[in-house]
Amino acid sequence: MDVLFSRDKKEQPEPVKARVTGKIPTWLQGILLRNGPGMHTVGKTRYNHWFDGLALLHSFTIRDGEVYYRSKYLRSDTYNANIEANRIVVSEFGTMAYPDPCKNIFSKAFSYLSHTIPEFTDNCLINIMKCGEDFYATTETNYFRKINPQTLETLEKVDYRKYVAVNLATAHPHYDAAGNVLNIGTAIVDKGKTKYVLFKIPATVPGEKSYYHSFGITESYIVFLEQPFNMDILKMATAYIRGTSWASCLAFHKEEKTYIHIIDRRTGKPVPTKFYTDPMVVFHHVNAYEEDSCLLFDVIAYEDSSLYESFYLANLNQNIKENFKFTSIPTLRRFAVPLCTDKNAEVGSNLIKLASTTARALKENDDQVYCQPEMLYEGVELPRINYAHNGKRYRYVFAAKVEWSPIPTKILKYDILTKSSLQWEEDDCWLAEPLFVPTPGAEDEDDGIILSVVISSDPQKPPFLLILDAKSFTEQARAYVDVEVHLDLHGMFIPDTDFDSGKQAPSQEVQDSASDCHVVSETRRA
Repeated sequence: MDVLFSRDKKEQPEPVKARVTGKIPTWLQGILLRNGPGMHTVGKTRYNHWFDGLALLHSFTIRDGEVYYRSKYLRSDTYNANIEANRIVVSEFGTMAYPDPCKNIFSKAFSYLSHTIPEFTDNCLINIMKCGEDFYATTETNYFRKINPQTLETLEKVDYRKYVAVNLATAHPHYDAAGNVLNIGTAIVDKGKTKYVLFKIPATVPGEKSYYHSFGITESYIVFLEQPFNMDILKMATAYIRGTSWASCLAFHKEEKTYIHIIDRRTGKPVPTKFYTDPMVVFHHVNAYEEDSCLLFDVIAYEDSSLYESFYLANLNQNIKENFKFTSIPTLRRFAVPLCTDKNAEVGSNLIKLASTTARALKENDDQVYCQPEMLYEGVELPRINYAHNGKRYRYVFAAKVEWSPIPTKILKYDILTKSSLQWEEDDCWLAEPLFVPTPGAEDEDDGIILSVVISSDPQKPPFLLILDAKSFTEQARAYVDVEVHLDLHGMFIPDTDFDSGKQAPSQEVQDSASDCHVVSETRRA
């Protein structure tokens, strides 16, 4: 187990032809581009956490029934500095590094002042973002890196702070119908206080804080959870001199509430009613939509922060299956929030009258509203949907199913309407996040295919790209590659229609778009 997680992977910059079994749909033409950690040791130094590893991009190019695989490390400033020094010299979230390991405590004290608001890494290992015609590797810091999706070449480094005042931003932005990028970030302001900033990048012209990894969006509203999984800004400011990681400044407070912020996209102002629910940790929003003056949103929620703890490399050992047990099972939960509250409603009354959900919103004495979710499905993570239904009423969730550990062993299609599910699994296989690709001209929400990268714990079984029919969840094809493939996090499918004929590298500068980046809303933490 630890070999699969912590062993450094070799890049494969030149395309390798895959061995295809089955039949790939003729319409499926494009690039599956994914991102995740690939290197956890540099020289004699080692990262502490799996999420800290150096970003390794990889892709499956699908054309005319053939598949080609390639991979390449993101040549970030972080990567270059570490490789040049032959050791880890740039800090990551779970690993604090020092450019000069011989510094004593007094030398570190002088360096401390420059780290009170840290200079974060540009090791963009989490996701892929599209902006206009260009593509970027992203993480949760203020940096993102432009890449060529066809060659995996690393291009410009972009700093959000040059265009909008944020120190951190999510790695899961949303896209509206016009292709504009919508994201949310955190700004560290005077005396360590924080505020949340919602901002938009146009597609055509480009004390404590709550941790968040994603957010929800509908046609008229943005949904943001302020969860009691908090970063202590004072501790973060002193982490460098204390020799501790930034992750050590993050703590879950089980006695606190989770606040639900609803922001009107038309006015940029929050809905005045204060909504809250029980303490929980959410990494991934699934979808959100409006129905009969209510806003419904679905998330994968935990009752504690044990997921992050489980990915420390020290915990990912050969005995994980025997030793690791979830203390909190990730659960698909549906919340319903009334957009217009009846001031005359009785205290304790349920403000949700929808027949489509059992989720409740209970009015309290102080005009707060306590939201109780409907529990839809237990043991799922890495959710994806047909993105054409993002922000709209929808029916299907495609996700990785997790059981004894956070490592997915099955992928799942869940029908929200009938509460039924379909699954795909194979012995000794670990599956990546399932991506839905719609059939051209499709009318049905589940008319398309599912792509998932599969790695086996059996060294005799090569990795492969799995292609399923999204309706029946039956296998259509698989493409085996005779090279090492790493476990990854997120990615996207880029259809050939997104590339101009003969175009090798997107040329539009993100600075053109980012210079027009503007704030949609600013919200102080509760």
